[in-house]
Amino acid sequence: FVKKNYIYLPLNLNLIMKRMFLVMLAASFVVSCSRGKTSSGKPDSRGELVPKESKSSFVAQRPYGMVAIPGGSFVMGLADVDFSGTPEKAPLKTVTVSSFFMDETEVTNSEYRLFVNYVRDSIARTLLAEAAGDGGGSGNGIDNYAYLAKKANTNGNQSAYQKYLESQGDRDGYTDAKKLDWKTPLYWKTSQYPDEKYAEVLESMYIAPSKRINNERLLDTSKLMYSYQWEDIASAVKDKNRGTQYLKKESIAVYPDTTVWVKDFNYAYNEPLFDRYFWHRAYKDYPVVGVTWDQARAFCDYKTKAKRDYVKSGKKRGDNPMKFRLPTEAEWEYAARGGMENATYPWGGPYLTDDRGCYLANFKPKRGNYIEDEKKGTYPYTAPVKTFYKNGFGLYNMAGNVSEWTESPYSNSTYQFSSTLNPYLSNQAYREPRKSVRGGSWKDVGYVLMTGYRDWERKDSARSYIGFRTIQDVPAGSARLRRSSK
Repeated sequence: FVKKNYIYLPLNLNLIMKRMFLVMLAASFVVSCSRGKTSSGKPDSRGELVPKESKSSFVAQRPYGMVAIPGGSFVMGLADVDFSGTPEKAPLKTVTVSSFFMDETEVTNSEYRLFVNYVRDSIARTLLAEAAGDGGGSGNGIDNYAYLAKKANTNGNQSAYQKYLESQGDRDGYTDAKKLDWKTPLYWKTSQYPDEKYAEVLESMYIAPSKRINNERLLDTSKLMYSYQWEDIASAVKDKNRGTQYLKKESIAVYPDTTVWVKDFNYAYNEPLFDRYFWHRAYKDYPVVGVTWDQARAFCDYKTKAKRDYVKSGKKRGDNPMKFRLPTEAEWEYAARGGMENATYPWGGPYLTDDRGCYLANFKPKRGNYIEDEKKGTYPYTAPVKTFYKNGFGLYNMAGNVSEWTESPYSNSTYQFSSTLNPYLSNQAYREPRKSVRGGSWKDVGYVLMTGYRDWERKDSARSYIGFRTIQDVPAGSARLRRSSK
């Protein structure tokens, strides 16, 4: 019995020693793993080049109100019929376009009003900030609208960067030293003005009393100017150079031209639309009209800025979003076809009505007859943006209702010398005064509604039958197009 105990104890100690060795080995492994990053943050990659980026695939997020258009190829032009016989309007060419997001409807009055209101508020806040001077935000007077940097300086919590900007003095353009305080509410009712100086600034944005009609207190829309800049990349690449000399600065009056309802139709009674179409809530879901090509591009810049400012604010983590822009002529036609080959209309064709005799778009069905039958879904002017069926890609009104601006210049030989891969004439887009307009409108006959039909308008012209919609590029490395924006 003693011998057995004598033999048993060493065996037990041997097992314990083995277990202690394994524990120490595991601990050393953990310590070695914890040393993957030194105090300086350098990764232990064993001298190899190992990227730090996440291995997960990038997924493009669909912006609100947009649909995903997968890339593909199609035959561009009037493939089945060309009544006009004009070769510049109907040459056939197979082209390929990349994936992109596109507004499911034309930009509405309510959406464009957000742009106008932003410009109005930013101008008002800038004027108030300049008038406030070194106000520290105390009380309810105009000093509460001072620049954020001025408020920080007064409160003694100015950052090092803000101090640096202060030392440099005033500089042209926008800087962090002139960042506005958007949290302080604006008051537009005269009964809510906080002090006399505030009233003086706000009233400067309205039409002077001596120039008012029927003593109506209305904003002076000519003062609603949106300033932005963009780079002329085509010229920079041509000159093999980059620099501020290629920056194009734009200052655009953003309020739509509501007089188009009278100017476009001199012998028609359209005064109610002139008075109310843009701002009345009854037309909030109708497409905005009276917008020039330049104004449409300014809206795209504002839409891009709004999204990027939101990402930079830290409220939503993510990459810097791609910019919004107008579609090229090829992108617009590809999207209008809804994934169908040789589609005469966005719904296919060849008829303009469905099997119940209801019209599939808002257009002029017969000479002088804009409303053949209300039960068939026709309108005398524009219609709400989601009135008719959407096409195969989920886009509404790619034919009829209002024609739409594109980014592309209009040229008789565009199809011949443009590329077959994402065709675009970047060196002529800005300089050419004529821009391609697509889709047909409420005043046009059925032939103009064909997906391959081309038309044009001067970029500084505003019409009661031309609107627009925006698109956003999708990076080629995106694994898939996300169906939801949440």
